[in-house]
Amino acid sequence: MSEKLFESVGEAVEQIAAVPDTTDHADDNTESEENGPVTDTAADEPQAVQEIESLCMNCEQNGTTRLLLTQIPYFREVVLMSFYCPHCGFRNSEIQPASEIQPKGAKYTFIVESKDDMDRQVVKSESCDVTFTDVALTIPHQRGQLTTIEGLLTEVSESLSQEQPARKLSQPEAYEKIEEFLSTLADLLKGNKFPFKVTADDPAGNSWIEMRPGEPHTKWSKTEYERTPEQNESLGLVNADAQTETETEAAEESVRNNDEEEQVTMSNDEIHTFQATCPSCLRRCDTHMKLIDIPHFKQVILMSTVCDFCGYKSNEVKTGGEIPEKGRRIKLIVDDPEDLARDILKSETCALYIPELNLDLTAGTLGGRFTTVEGLLREVSEQLDMRVFQDSSDSMTDEQKERWKKFLDGLNEAIEGKRKFTLILEDPLSASYLQNVYAPDPDPNMTIEEFDRTEEQNEDLGLADMHV
Repeated sequence: MSEKLFESVGEAVEQIAAVPDTTDHADDNTESEENGPVTDTAADEPQAVQEIESLCMNCEQNGTTRLLLTQIPYFREVVLMSFYCPHCGFRNSEIQPASEIQPKGAKYTFIVESKDDMDRQVVKSESCDVTFTDVALTIPHQRGQLTTIEGLLTEVSESLSQEQPARKLSQPEAYEKIEEFLSTLADLLKGNKFPFKVTADDPAGNSWIEMRPGEPHTKWSKTEYERTPEQNESLGLVNADAQTETETEAAEESVRNNDEEEQVTMSNDEIHTFQATCPSCLRRCDTHMKLIDIPHFKQVILMSTVCDFCGYKSNEVKTGGEIPEKGRRIKLIVDDPEDLARDILKSETCALYIPELNLDLTAGTLGGRFTTVEGLLREVSEQLDMRVFQDSSDSMTDEQKERWKKFLDGLNEAIEGKRKFTLILEDPLSASYLQNVYAPDPDPNMTIEEFDRTEEQNEDLGLADMHV
């Protein structure tokens, strides 16, 4: 159904162009009104945009809503809607995600460094807040939009400017402050305040800021997070009464089983199953847990959660122990195909870099993984290939396709052991691991160094407010 309904704009246009033109032979294909009904050949022609007669909320007469079901490159299917009323001239346009609410919320951060960056596409769903940190501007969640960074700033500027003449008379102080703020927005739009940061935070996970191949994590990053109960309620996934009842039952169950849980001793040969609360629908579900002892590192916990009600799935790797004072950076020079078979533990807080391939995975990407170097890179390749080439539309330019193809070709060469590269793991919690095949002796191709966490990292990890 998705492939049939949500075609790219280019595919829809090609199908329409492929339909033979029958307008010059209308007399041969229609009958006169005396002999029978007249066939409307125009109505049978395929349409890229669907038109629906709908009520105008401004004048309460009928206008026209146009719908375009399409795909956005590197993102997913969306519905573009545009309304126009010929009676009062009212216009409105918005975007609706055609996919379901994602298992986790998503936060995108992008650094605008040039006028070209102002043209980056932005999908802002109806549950997304967009923040321009450097100018203390937050655009709250409202109607969905498909726009650009420049479009967001322009819309805010125009909206504030409309009421300025009235404010000048009734609220002189507010008028002066808004004029100063409008001047700041004008500097941003003219490119006089580069660089600046824009953040899109969507609990539904259906918003997006355009990315381009090879961009470093310092410029574009995506972080996924578990929704709070309040966010689940605002998205309509649960109601307050059901949430309170679920929390009460969970607390009672925890009290009843407290003594039993204290007596449980985990071993590496056992798989433990316990009841938990699904972070998506807040219903009861089972979580499976198993201890794994990693030589020359520590014990880690493999956890798997599946919710039978909403289909939520999660596979994670958790590390235990106290929070270290410093982070850890591991560098490995991969110059032999055998290095690809090394075990690797990438925690949720770990970022991964390969400078030779322009590959940057920010913390939170792919979650926690315990696999091999080859397995991790292959998963990255498959994810990118699916999003870029299988799910993207042919609105991509030839230059963009070539850049992505070159990037993925280089990544596949590294996976096949045909290319030397440097693998860097940077974990502010020192919870990641890369196998030393020479252990307990030092590995000549591997270096491990500690570093001090930045204030921003402590804030993101929740350590800034932690007092013990």
